[in-house]
Amino acid sequence: MKKLSPAIFFLIAIIGCNTPERKQDKTLDDIANQYVKLSLKLGQYDTDIIDAYYGPEAWKPEAKEGEDLPYEELKWQTTDLIHKLATIDDMGFGEVELLRYQFLNKQLQAMRTKLDMLSGKQYPFDVESLRLYDVVAPRTEMYVYDSLLEKLSEKVPGEGDLSTRYEAYSEAFIIPPDKLDEVFQAALNESRKKVKEHLDLPENESFEIEYVKDKPWSAYNWFKGNAQSLIQLNTDHPIYIDRAIDLACHEGYPGHHVYNVMLEKNLVKGKNWNEFQVYPLFSPQSFIAEGSAIYGVEMAFNFEERIEFEKNILFPLAGLDPSKVEEYYEIQKLRKGLLASGIDIARAYLSHEIDRDTAAKYIMKYLQFSTARAEQRLNYYDRYRSYVINYTLGEEFVRRHIEDELDSAHSKWEIFNKILSTPRTASTL
Repeated sequence: MKKLSPAIFFLIAIIGCNTPERKQDKTLDDIANQYVKLSLKLGQYDTDIIDAYYGPEAWKPEAKEGEDLPYEELKWQTTDLIHKLATIDDMGFGEVELLRYQFLNKQLQAMRTKLDMLSGKQYPFDVESLRLYDVVAPRTEMYVYDSLLEKLSEKVPGEGDLSTRYEAYSEAFIIPPDKLDEVFQAALNESRKKVKEHLDLPENESFEIEYVKDKPWSAYNWFKGNAQSLIQLNTDHPIYIDRAIDLACHEGYPGHHVYNVMLEKNLVKGKNWNEFQVYPLFSPQSFIAEGSAIYGVEMAFNFEERIEFEKNILFPLAGLDPSKVEEYYEIQKLRKGLLASGIDIARAYLSHEIDRDTAAKYIMKYLQFSTARAEQRLNYYDRYRSYVINYTLGEEFVRRHIEDELDSAHSKWEIFNKILSTPRTASTL
């Protein structure tokens, strides 16, 4: 047999490296890079759009203060990327590559929707949520929640209507301002310890904490890249003891901080997928971020573990009566069942089915909020609109996915880790 020359070997190697799969990867990488740059462009015209960016500084556009939205230009660029993505044959993709392809498509569709909204287009609540977050929340009539209110009313002591009684009862569980940092740090440290038993976090991961005011939200995680976060807690209103673990898990471990850390570790650094260096808030990614953050509370603490930690550590640190722990958390269990009512209140309010005063009354009735906190929640609806679906509905999707996938070969933490470490939207759960 005649031997092949070195030149022929070299030619074969070159041809082998230029397979359709590699061409697809290169095209997808190019679309991903353009998606990042386009997200940053759009973020110039609404400061809420970019939740996090830790990519190259050179990709950031020059600030254009006071400039009108170049709608037609950005519309063309977004539509062009969507069309380019549609021309890629995804048949040869593996599981994670296919999730990436689907993720980019949903993110770009959401970007186009947000662009239209910035130009003045208005969508019905459910259409908006589908286009931005890849999901529609089921509609529940408010009377359905009344049976839960009755059960809650039986548990809350005192006289008068439930909202008044609950507000008076809950005052005994406010974390004193001078003890807030100590209590929150203790909750963060414990949740971090529990999560590190199950997830392989980078050695350098850490966060800073700031206490702020005049915000429409109760807490926020700002991811900075390189496994670093800034966690801000809003102290406009009293912070109750149950919020210590809730916020420590939601904003920290295994919530937003860990979610961003795992995406950076596994996708940005592990696969060079640059699209995960940017996090557009009004996008399907938020459904997974919020849903996993809420479900993450019970991943870190089952009910019995939480009661024990609250009774032995957090209540004493806050100077609260530990003998009230069980009673307080039985009441919080019932209140959690009412949280989904916030979606229906927001939908009715933003769709002009009810006015602002009625929405405030519903918030106070079904969520047991004070007048001031109800006003804060309405301001949140005004600013973030259908984003509200991402919390309770996101948690429901994550819970259902984990329960469906759970078997003898896969633990809850393995499935949860996969959610945090792969490209996901509501439809791919």
